[in-house]
Amino acid sequence: MIPQPSLKTLPDQRALVLSLVALVVALFIASLVVGPAGIPPGRGLLALFTGQGGAEVLVMREIRLPRAILGLAIGASLGLAGAAMQGFLRNPLAEPGLIGTSAAAALGAVLAIHTGIYASFALALPLMALAGAGLSVGVILMLAGPRGNALSLILAGIAVSSLAGALTSLVLNLAPNPYAASEIVFWMMGSLADRSLLHVALALPFLALGAALIATTGRGLDALTLGEDAAASLGINLTRLRLKLVLGTAALVGASVAVAGAVGFVGLIAPHLMRRAVGARPSRLLPASALTGAAILLAADIATRVIAPERDLKLGVLTALVGAPFFLHLVRRMAREV
Repeated sequence: MIPQPSLKTLPDQRALVLSLVALVVALFIASLVVGPAGIPPGRGLLALFTGQGGAEVLVMREIRLPRAILGLAIGASLGLAGAAMQGFLRNPLAEPGLIGTSAAAALGAVLAIHTGIYASFALALPLMALAGAGLSVGVILMLAGPRGNALSLILAGIAVSSLAGALTSLVLNLAPNPYAASEIVFWMMGSLADRSLLHVALALPFLALGAALIATTGRGLDALTLGEDAAASLGINLTRLRLKLVLGTAALVGASVAVAGAVGFVGLIAPHLMRRAVGARPSRLLPASALTGAAILLAADIATRVIAPERDLKLGVLTALVGAPFFLHLVRRMAREV
């Protein structure tokens, strides 16, 4: 029988979750009212809800609202996927891009830019990124096999990621002009700027599907902390669990990369920030990590507008600047514990 949390811990967890929800709501509102347009917060929110205000309505509904929604949804998705991958692989250094979906989705988007398709069809870039993510899932499952263990899944993901990265470099090398190469590089840095409600409508179904698949894996991940043999003896179908995790993570990461580009380290950082507060049990870590991921990405996106509003600081650059030292800190701490 899978151990259940003690009743004494439940109120603390509820208080933590409520605090995280309040933080995410506050950051979501801040994302709506902060920007270079210089619209007073009260007038901006009034224009958003009433539709009165001319240019202010356009800024709030067509620019800031999609950006805030995507920041919330993508941050939560990356945090959720990161916690799921760390639980499944039983490795605190695992992150959502480990299975290669992120690199494959980026390759699809890069091909859309390189071929010029996106210039004639606005949604060509995210659609080709989603296609790249979907193709990577098929390749990973084929390489790892339906009953492949965690090691085979990691190796398959590394192979797909390396191949996608090499092909992306080849596309950059063959870019027809410096402007095309520059556009590809800037897109790969990751950003939520200039996203529309069309991007929101395209990404949300895939994000919702991925979240629904991951949400059903809590009990299996809890059992997996005891080992694969113990989990199987508890009635967990490991093949089905693996398939849900791969498909769910691919949907979350693929849709995120499709509309925001490469935004790293959120899926790595969010679970670690919550692990000491809620414990290492995956079923409890999943929702806390999702909320933390949403808070991290919303805060980072707000920071890009505040730190250098006139220079278009890229979101992926900022998360990497913060995430890389955090990752090195984790590696150093783990080395000391060995």
